[in-house]
Amino acid sequence: MAREVVLLLETDARAGLSTHEAARRLQQFGPNVLPPAAGGGLLWRILRQFHHPLIYVLLAAGAVTAALGSYVDSAVIFGVVLVNALVGLVQESKAETALEGLREMVRTTATVVRGGRERRTPSADLVPGDLVRVEAGDKVPADVRLVGADDLRVDESALTGESVPVAKDEVVLHPGTPVADRRNMLHSGTLVTGGRGTGIAVATGAETELGAIHRLVGAAETVTTPLTAKLAAFSRILTVAILALAALTFAIGLARGQEAVPTFTAAVALAVGAIPEGLPAAVTITLAIGVARMARRRAVIRRLPAVETLGSTTVICSDKTGTLTENQMTVRTVWTPDATCEVTGSGYAPEGAVLGPGGSAAVVDANRALWWCLLAGAGCNDAVLTARDGRWELLGDPTEGAMLVAAAKGGLPADEVAERHPRIDTIPFSSERQYMATLHRDGTTGDHVVLAKGSVERLTALCRRQMAADGSLRPLDPAAVTAAAERLAAGGLRVLATAVRPPAPAKAGALGEQDLPGTLVLTGLQAMLDPPRAAAPAAVSACRTAGITVKMITGDHAATASAVAESVGLLDPADRDERQVLTGADLTALPAGEYPGAVDRARVFARVSPEQKLGLVRALQDHGQVVAMTGDGVNDAPALRQADIGVAMGRGGTEVAKDAADMVLTDDDFATIEAAVEEGRGVFDNLTKFIVWTLPTNMGEGLVILVAVLLGSTLPILPTQILWINMTTAVALGLMLAFEPKEAGIMNRPPRDPARPLLTGALAVRVLLVSALLVAGSWWLFTWERGMGASLPEARTAAVNLFVTVEAFYLFSCRSLTRSAWRLGLFTNPWITGGVLTQAAGQLALTYLPTLNHLFHTTPISGGAWLRILGIAVLTALVVAADKRLRRPPG
Repeated sequence: MAREVVLLLETDARAGLSTHEAARRLQQFGPNVLPPAAGGGLLWRILRQFHHPLIYVLLAAGAVTAALGSYVDSAVIFGVVLVNALVGLVQESKAETALEGLREMVRTTATVVRGGRERRTPSADLVPGDLVRVEAGDKVPADVRLVGADDLRVDESALTGESVPVAKDEVVLHPGTPVADRRNMLHSGTLVTGGRGTGIAVATGAETELGAIHRLVGAAETVTTPLTAKLAAFSRILTVAILALAALTFAIGLARGQEAVPTFTAAVALAVGAIPEGLPAAVTITLAIGVARMARRRAVIRRLPAVETLGSTTVICSDKTGTLTENQMTVRTVWTPDATCEVTGSGYAPEGAVLGPGGSAAVVDANRALWWCLLAGAGCNDAVLTARDGRWELLGDPTEGAMLVAAAKGGLPADEVAERHPRIDTIPFSSERQYMATLHRDGTTGDHVVLAKGSVERLTALCRRQMAADGSLRPLDPAAVTAAAERLAAGGLRVLATAVRPPAPAKAGALGEQDLPGTLVLTGLQAMLDPPRAAAPAAVSACRTAGITVKMITGDHAATASAVAESVGLLDPADRDERQVLTGADLTALPAGEYPGAVDRARVFARVSPEQKLGLVRALQDHGQVVAMTGDGVNDAPALRQADIGVAMGRGGTEVAKDAADMVLTDDDFATIEAAVEEGRGVFDNLTKFIVWTLPTNMGEGLVILVAVLLGSTLPILPTQILWINMTTAVALGLMLAFEPKEAGIMNRPPRDPARPLLTGALAVRVLLVSALLVAGSWWLFTWERGMGASLPEARTAAVNLFVTVEAFYLFSCRSLTRSAWRLGLFTNPWITGGVLTQAAGQLALTYLPTLNHLFHTTPISGGAWLRILGIAVLTALVVAADKRLRRPPG
């Protein structure tokens, strides 16, 4: 009871705490703010960027190269490492920002009573036991137990997912009542939309429900994306292989009696050559290009790996309110005793019409019951709709906003209603009354008329008659009214009744509750819902075609959630399997052994808490699913952070949700996610193509060094030449694959298996095949040139140009991993054409410019050498084309 709360907190329900006691409690409990995020400083964040196996090898290679006096080579290696570290630092996780967003939600001022005097004070100074007062427009500053309420309504959608404001009062509830059903509590961070209330602050700071979500956000792990997980595993394997190969090279050289320093230099050259230095930059740039493409499709990426993660998504867990729906209540049906009319249009824009039973536009004036029903909805109303920047915004209750719009569609705009029927008095809505009534003066006759709206049960009890279409009055048929209301409610609609006390000569005095029973005439029912977004059904269908399962997770009621799920295609109306819809209570009651299967089978989760949303995401991830979570409220933040990719709404979403998310939709449209998935799949394809393209060069360079040591022969290519090959080709050739257009049918294939390796068996064989051709071709060419009397620099220059030319030819093949380059068209990606021409100019400069000859130990070569280089490159391309054809799946 409220009295017990007062006693437990040693406060006063009228005078509040004394100023001295409030100061003491502030010292005891601390400020009413959420604690800052724990984390390392800038130095630790910088050092963390170097925590990668391949980076360790590069750092060691750079140090050894510098110790051996090769300062240019060392500078290049360290430069590559530094650039990668800077890119990683810029893309650091936004967890601290998400927590800061939660703290900002409670940095407001509050009205408190201390020592019997009302005052405004920063919400950070509130303490348990403070007497707090709130009114319409206030943000609740702490968790407050109500001791008094007058028509108090609170928008808790950001906390619970409830799509309409909740009526609040000081009623006593069971201790185990869920947060969403605690009518006697106001929760920190929610918004008062109507009425007034007074209560005792029972929790502040981290102890509030908002603080509990703050802890969940902090505890939620930043999940490694499929790409980063695969690259990490790939890097570990590659690091071990490179180190083993370098050690083997050094050991073999020493065993053959070769000098230690040259042999060690060869081993270092092997390590540097085998490491794909361009891979980190290629990943970053490819993802950045994906970001730009998604931005054009109204999706803003906050973390680069999120681009690729979308392409791996197997399950989308979507919030309902504001994500699959408009988050704008809309009247769909108006029932009157003689007719049922449908209302077109959605949202708060007054665009649409009231349609009669035949589907044609209803003549509202011809159906007096319909006219009075719409008038009651608009006149007995405290909401205000305004147009701003091409969008309609609501100040007030969404239900009242819907009734304003319905009246405007019927030819009764709010301003005209207010002018012709000015309000004189009001009986405000309360949870006890369950209705609102207003007294108006007819602007033409001066008569008084009463308009009312409220719950069907309560308003029906106040009526004895109902209005016919011609305006005549008949005895009320309660059974017909109840049946109509139940039929509409079964479709997931929220139903309100309207009534009128017909115009009568004006009387002095205010409108009282005692004036209404038996005098009201029922005019009709208005049924409304938060409508699905127009593009949502097609987007859900497209996701299903792409092999992606869509699940709805909401804090709203199961009936409402099920209706929306059916309308967007998540549920089949013909399949009434109750296991597809689970509530938070159902989840709590599930035995641990049945939980995973039930979560996998269900499509709609209703009335769930933030903790349960987080648990659902984790359960799906434990089953190997790649989960995208969409949401817009504070209650979604922990799950957004935990998901493989969190997707927030840009227009209607809270700052907390945006800060916790990896991607923000600027148009709040679920359909944009489908476009983002398509782009994500294209990004992963292009990254795979780059890896398949770059690995043969790195492996080939390493194997060339190893063969030279095994044979005790002169190195066909030098370490500086290897660095030239790796860095110039990665930029001029490899990165051009990032601009490769998406291949046809990309959304008709199922999501990638998260357990599938980065390189499939067929691609690994292709990498080995091209590596072998590079090693054999470069050794043959090097030996041939030496045998034909060429100098050592000439032979090495020919070998370097062979590597680059083969890479250029192989680049065209890698534009598709399964289709022929001829089918794609050689010039459909102009970036690749430009890159090849740029690389060709660089090779000519490397071969014929004296300055580069001096730096990289090259020299001009003959025309015959160039012909032999082109011949080997063409042969390699033909072999790869044959391999593709042999491995291409039938059909």
